[in-house]
Amino acid sequence: MENHTNKIGIKSWAEEDRPREKLSGQGRRALTDAELIAILIGSGSRNETAVELSKRILHHYDNDLNKLGKASIPELSKFKGIGEAKAISIIAALEIGRRRNDTNSPDPEHIGSSRDAYNIMKRHFIDLKHEEFWIMLTTRSSKMIAKELISRGGLSETSVDPKIIFGMALQHQATNIFLFHNHPSGNLSPSHQDIHLTKKLAEAGKLLDIRILDHLIITDKGFYSLADEAHF
Repeated sequence: MENHTNKIGIKSWAEEDRPREKLSGQGRRALTDAELIAILIGSGSRNETAVELSKRILHHYDNDLNKLGKASIPELSKFKGIGEAKAISIIAALEIGRRRNDTNSPDPEHIGSSRDAYNIMKRHFIDLKHEEFWIMLTTRSSKMIAKELISRGGLSETSVDPKIIFGMALQHQATNIFLFHNHPSGNLSPSHQDIHLTKKLAEAGKLLDIRILDHLIITDKGFYSLADEAHF
C-alpha cells in the first residue's frame, strides 16, 4: 500500500516544478523567492527539500529579503541543513543583487544637496549592524574628490578623530567635507554627541579654511541632515 505520509524529494517532482528546470524552461521571473534561494542552497536533507528549507528560512525573516540580507554567516548556519558554504552562497547572492541596484544610480558630478550626498553614500551603510563613520571630500565647486571610511564601531557608537578627518582633507586638497554615519537602530534623530561633534569639526575646519557642509545620519529607511535642520 502506498505511504501517503512520505515526503517527495525535488527529483521526484514534475520537471516544470523543479527550481532549476523551471528557471531554464520558464525564465527567472517565474520562480518564487524560495525557489531562487533553493537553487543557491542546491540540496536539502532527508527530511526536507531545498525549497522547504528555503521557505523556512524566509518565514523566519518575515519573507523579507531585506531582513535576510542582513543575516550573518553564523545566523544562517543555525538553520538545520545550512552549513557555512551554503550561508556564504546566500549572502553573496544577495550582496550581488544589492550592488546591481547601486549601479542603476550613477553618482552625480556635483553635490548640490543633502539628497545628492545621501544617494552617493547610502550604498555603504545598507544592512550594517554596526556604526561606521565616513567622509566625502569635495572641491570648492562641490565636485566629489574621494570617499573615506574613518572608523568602525559597535551597535551604538564609533569613535572619530578630527586629526584623521582633516589630515585626509589636506592630503586630497579638499575644500569641503560631508560627514556621514549610520544608526543601526533605525533611529534618525541625532544624539547630543552627534551635534556636538559636528559643531566641533565645523569650528576646527574654519582654521584650515575647510568647510563642513553637512552631517548625515543614515538608516536603511532614509537619512537626516544636520545642515538642513540648522544644527550647526
